[in-house]
Amino acid sequence: MDQKSDQKIIDQLKQCSKDEASFSKLKELYKELHERYRNLQKQLSLVEQAIKYDYDSILITELDLEKPSPKIVYVNDGFTKMTGYTKKEVIGKTPRILQGEKTDRHVLDRLKERLIEGQAFFGHTVNYRKDGSEFINQWDIHPLTNKNGEITHWVSYQRDITDRKESSKLVFDANMDFDNLVEESKKTFVDLDIQGNIISSNNSFKNILGYDADELKTVKIWDLVSEDDQSEMKELFADFDAKRINDEPYPWEFKQKRGETVKLEGNINYFVSNDETIIRIHFDNLSLRDRIIETLKKKKNEFQEIVGKKDEFTLRFVLTEDGKMGCKFVSDTFQSITGLNPDMIIDEGVKKVVHADDINDVEAALEQAFEGKSSSVSCKYKTSEGDYVSVIQSFKPNYGENGKMVESVKSVALIELGVEK
Repeated sequence: MDQKSDQKIIDQLKQCSKDEASFSKLKELYKELHERYRNLQKQLSLVEQAIKYDYDSILITELDLEKPSPKIVYVNDGFTKMTGYTKKEVIGKTPRILQGEKTDRHVLDRLKERLIEGQAFFGHTVNYRKDGSEFINQWDIHPLTNKNGEITHWVSYQRDITDRKESSKLVFDANMDFDNLVEESKKTFVDLDIQGNIISSNNSFKNILGYDADELKTVKIWDLVSEDDQSEMKELFADFDAKRINDEPYPWEFKQKRGETVKLEGNINYFVSNDETIIRIHFDNLSLRDRIIETLKKKKNEFQEIVGKKDEFTLRFVLTEDGKMGCKFVSDTFQSITGLNPDMIIDEGVKKVVHADDINDVEAALEQAFEGKSSSVSCKYKTSEGDYVSVIQSFKPNYGENGKMVESVKSVALIELGVEK
């Protein structure tokens, strides 16, 4: 109190005193109480000085948690600086004056649950200053007890962490192994705070779900998954404890903006900076993996259908008395596959129908077969359209009554594509 206020109180005491002796006694009592008040103020100032580098403001409320919420009984100068409200404007009001449209109801509900249980609470959400501007307010709330251990008030240590939240992703990335940055960029991931708010995500995550960065900042991570997975995900973020996180990945079904679903398998990591935990979840796209597997199965089935349809031809070669190799038999399927007359091979040999780049391999395989060694080559056969069809041609020796003979079997047509001649 200032000197003017002190004198006013002393004058009032004098007016209430019946005589000079009573006034003297009241004046001494006032001085004693005033000295106690000044000592308490000094102690409170020391406490505030000790924690001012950890917290921006202090707010104390009554115990009662029922509506309209506990009333504010004390705020320090840091509260006024952070919010723009004077002490006179907030004493007797409730902390609801700081809340607004973007204030997270889930966080407030969780806060109330913890306080009803008599437990401390640590968290943050969007609050609003007197001028209507937004800031992210971090709370560290603890019960105040009397000498009997009974809770009488709640003290809330508060801090504006808006700037820190914006830099959280940079802090996380700065602690990554530089050698892994290229690999990291190929992955799908999202960064979260311990309350499930999305701090940031890479393009892969946004593209998979179809949301932009601003849309993702307005939802919790569990708002993006199916109802069957929401309870498990919420449980992970309820009083987040890294020790409870499994090493095994979490398979979740996410809802895309266009209404479809996609299966993502999440691996959870976390990083602590300035007492703030940042959670990064890397995802594998199970739906994409399943589609790839299905595509491969389909291609395999298509290939088996090709084989099953007997899209193959058989050639038989013999070695003449003068040591020359000649083709003596061509199956009917040769013409159905290539459109060429089989007599072309019987009269002129494979050079006429095999691509120039492959003829040496085919002739070498033939020679090995006449020496008793089976082999296979991949080559291209000409078609009547002037293109080429790719085949896998197997050669094996076959000793008949007429001496050495080589049979080319299962010359399976793989792809009918145009090839440069």
